[in-house]
Amino acid sequence: MRIKIVMLSAFILLVACMSSCKKYLDIVPDNVATLENAFAMRGEAEKYLFTCYSYMPRDGEINGTPALFGGDEVWELPDISETSAYRRLAEGNQNVIDPIGNVYWTEMYRAIRDCNIFLDNIGPVPDMEMQEKRQWIAEVKTLKAYYHFLLVRMYGPIPVIRVNLPVSAGVKEVKVFREPVDSCFGYIAQLLDEAKDDLPETIIDPQYYGKINKPIAYSLKAKVLTFAASPLFNGNAEQSGLKNSDGTPLFNSEYSEAKWQRAAGACREAIAVCEKAGIKIYEHPNVKAAFLISDTTQTELSLRMAFSEKWNSEIIWANTQSWVGRIQVIGAPDWAPSTQARVWMDNRYNAPLKVAEQFYTNNGLPINEDKTWNYGERYTTRLAPAGHRLYIRNGFPTASLNMNREPRFYANLGFDGGIWYGQGKFNDKLESDLYWLQFKLGDPIGKSSAFNGPVTGYPIKKWIHPDNVRSPSSYTTIPYPWPIMRLADLYLLYSECLNEAKGPDAEVFSYLDKVRERAGIPAVQRAWTDFSTNPAKITTKNGLREIIQRERLNELAFEQQRFWDIRRWKLAITEMNKAITGWNIYGSTTETYYRPTNIFQQRFGIKDYFWPIAESNLNVNTNLVQNLGW
Repeated sequence: MRIKIVMLSAFILLVACMSSCKKYLDIVPDNVATLENAFAMRGEAEKYLFTCYSYMPRDGEINGTPALFGGDEVWELPDISETSAYRRLAEGNQNVIDPIGNVYWTEMYRAIRDCNIFLDNIGPVPDMEMQEKRQWIAEVKTLKAYYHFLLVRMYGPIPVIRVNLPVSAGVKEVKVFREPVDSCFGYIAQLLDEAKDDLPETIIDPQYYGKINKPIAYSLKAKVLTFAASPLFNGNAEQSGLKNSDGTPLFNSEYSEAKWQRAAGACREAIAVCEKAGIKIYEHPNVKAAFLISDTTQTELSLRMAFSEKWNSEIIWANTQSWVGRIQVIGAPDWAPSTQARVWMDNRYNAPLKVAEQFYTNNGLPINEDKTWNYGERYTTRLAPAGHRLYIRNGFPTASLNMNREPRFYANLGFDGGIWYGQGKFNDKLESDLYWLQFKLGDPIGKSSAFNGPVTGYPIKKWIHPDNVRSPSSYTTIPYPWPIMRLADLYLLYSECLNEAKGPDAEVFSYLDKVRERAGIPAVQRAWTDFSTNPAKITTKNGLREIIQRERLNELAFEQQRFWDIRRWKLAITEMNKAITGWNIYGSTTETYYRPTNIFQQRFGIKDYFWPIAESNLNVNTNLVQNLGW
């Protein structure tokens, strides 16, 4: 429900002007009583609170956010009826006339407007305790901070809407300016500081799971300040030419280490708050029907279900406005193909070969740095040994790239010959209970039409809940809300900030190792000392930075983190100019299938780090300046 309002924010006024011939001052309130009724009693005010939540992006939906299918981590079928609009972004088709993802600009400013309306009107509600009012105000301030953050992450410097403009505002007041990016981050952090200690430590009532609490606000502040300290925003000389029309610089080109120190402090506080609230690294309880599963399978399920098991111990914030359902159906391969048509699971989304190569070896090292792993022979094929039976079909011929990899490789990805545990069969001691995939042309789930995968040969296992069940004529999924932040993310942010603030030390390693321990790989220092061709890498800030970044890419793969991380690190200019490759899905034999094949050549320039502002918005508000390069 969208309630008509007396106050309009600057950008809603601009949008209204674009859609009619009216002048700014022609917009008048036509139903004052509606707003008064919205805050007449607690029940009505709560509906408006839920309105503020309703703008949360649909993270788990096909067209929900650019980070799902608009980058280089997931590639979808080229000829399908259910394609993401953000595919065009991944293909380099951004433009200024009708920018891909421009809905964010409109929707987030509408969200901020409604948050401001709530904050302006909650005070007089009569049948509420003051403590509950303070909590609701804190929730909405956190949402307002989050919506501003989403805009800054996309556009860089933005107009900050602290309060809504009155209807009587003149043209000059409506034509707002973009604010320097440091001011934007400062205001977001200020809102979170105002909110974070008026929130409950935990949400007790299950019907309110997903509402803002203290761990969410503290963790969001940690992430916001880490972005503010990152190279894209901290001393980015490439953006020094971006200035308002009055000459105000919108980027500070001077690097500040103090930003990393502040971010480290925020991470430290957030970790303490989260752990006090009982948030901890998730471990699967090893309860599957009547069977005790092996340690190998338990580790894999701990990794898979840290993402897909709703409200597990590691989740800090999950998006209840976006439940993951449809992408489980059309993203999954068909484990038990029948004589019926393949209409339930289409394997439409796969990881490029470079992402498969990104995961570590079983020694916890990049595949080109492990002296026990033959990097040069990674594309050659051999028979899977018996020791890999819980990862690869015993005796199956597959690429060496798929062998002796870290558990996160097998927990995140399916592949030709790979085991896909679960889906109604849980006894990993029985070969008949271990589903395995076959992707070659002519195989039961190989390429059969433009509407069925595989795409690269690496479907995303992480998205698919292990308890989903395939019947001969249907596919039943276990839906879950898309996780926005979990504790492993926060631990890795803290390691990153500490390393940037002071370089390698025991505390940096300890938080990295908390994540690696659950992943079933050696601690950082042991891995690089005992197995690496470059053992000195862990002794320098630059070397450890690369390690931390790779750790984030592996641990948080397919969670919409890479899209933003490689931007804030300014690595997108490298990563998104690489070719998207996969196996030759039209190969019918081992020899012809296991050939790296180019699918698409991506292009990414400096201008692509930030979204263009739509030309229509620039025409209406002449005080807005366009991002560089557009």
